[in-house]
Amino acid sequence: MLRFLPIKLGRLYRCLKLLLVVGLFVILLMNTHNLFASFQKNELTDRRFINLNKCPACFGTSWCRKFMNGQVSFETWGRLRFLDVFNVKNVYFAQYGEPREGTRRVVLKRLGSNQELAEIDQKICKRATGRPRCDIIQAMYKTEFARINGDVRLLTPDVVEGWSDLVHCPSQRLLDRVVRRYAETKDSGSFLLKNLKDTERMQLLMTLAFNPEPLVLQSFPSDEGWPFAKYLGACGRMVAVNYVGEELWSFYNAPWEKRVDLARQLMDIAEQLTNNDFEFALYLLDVSFDNFAVGPRDGKVIVVDAENVLVADKRLIKQNKPENYDVWYESRFEECDREACLSFSKDSLCSRVTVDHNYYAICQNLLSRFAKWRGTTGGLLHDPPAHIAKDGQLEALLDECTKPKKRYGRFQAAKELREYLTQLAAASYSATAR
Repeated sequence: MLRFLPIKLGRLYRCLKLLLVVGLFVILLMNTHNLFASFQKNELTDRRFINLNKCPACFGTSWCRKFMNGQVSFETWGRLRFLDVFNVKNVYFAQYGEPREGTRRVVLKRLGSNQELAEIDQKICKRATGRPRCDIIQAMYKTEFARINGDVRLLTPDVVEGWSDLVHCPSQRLLDRVVRRYAETKDSGSFLLKNLKDTERMQLLMTLAFNPEPLVLQSFPSDEGWPFAKYLGACGRMVAVNYVGEELWSFYNAPWEKRVDLARQLMDIAEQLTNNDFEFALYLLDVSFDNFAVGPRDGKVIVVDAENVLVADKRLIKQNKPENYDVWYESRFEECDREACLSFSKDSLCSRVTVDHNYYAICQNLLSRFAKWRGTTGGLLHDPPAHIAKDGQLEALLDECTKPKKRYGRFQAAKELREYLTQLAAASYSATAR
């Protein structure tokens, strides 16, 4: 009886695939008219489609001229609206063209699902009118986003603390940096909030509260060496960022030498975001294979989802000296059945100078045997060559980085792991160069 079980499961799988294909075919037939219309029309020139009609309850307007001029257009599949049901995150690939530079690929983001965007509208309406539906533009002027008006000189921590991960524990130095580098204004460069127009100020605050990813990309730009995608601009509730390359998951079964190089870069990112000359610690609270991408030409690993980044000002922590501020903080490993799990205390990240969170997050969710993603167990460094597996050093370092046995063991393991991966990458490069 048991011998027939794989056969039955195989038939069931084929039947489900057939039903899916038939279902998609039916949907195509039902949407034939809309299908042709989608290919003919550039919906990114439609004010309502990109929610420009909801500004200042939006993310910015710096790229609106490019959108309205038709310089930005969806790639083939992005034009088919009936496929949006599968695009829960509202992330699209598009082509952006300049007359002298030609076209290049960009990524468009609504910064949230349709439900999340609807909920932010309801919250704005309830705060302004007490009802879930209202004129969103009028309502914005009755919210806390408008109360911080032109009379307010600076954006201060007491006003925005806890609005999002970016400002879970903001310092004045961080907020000045966010305002000074705000890209959705023509007069950027000043940390004075009063220099922004009312609409620009409301857009900045809404972005900070709803999804601060654009502000992370602007405050810590790739042009200055930070490992994030480059922010390009926004129009309404559509944000444009530079296309980096294929997601990290695409390299899960890449040749060993490639995976070693990617792992080395990931550990370098963990180090850079933890210890840098600016004394800002940027802690990645959501680490998965989907949140990183790899450049097709330079092979560089970049963070492409920066919504959940907590920024702690080490300079302020040293100045205020909260309890145990100088005691090293060790993230605690916890068994988890779900994918991309992490255990952390935001308050501890905000009050300690020396923290191992980023090493722990990268090792557990991306590199080690404990990593789980899309039904697969085992991280990027799975199935090493026989001589490396036999040596045992790599597995020991990954285990100590993920689930340390010694006190402060992760700090030392992360340091040694970076060095070991650098050696492996150099050896691979030397072998291929011969």
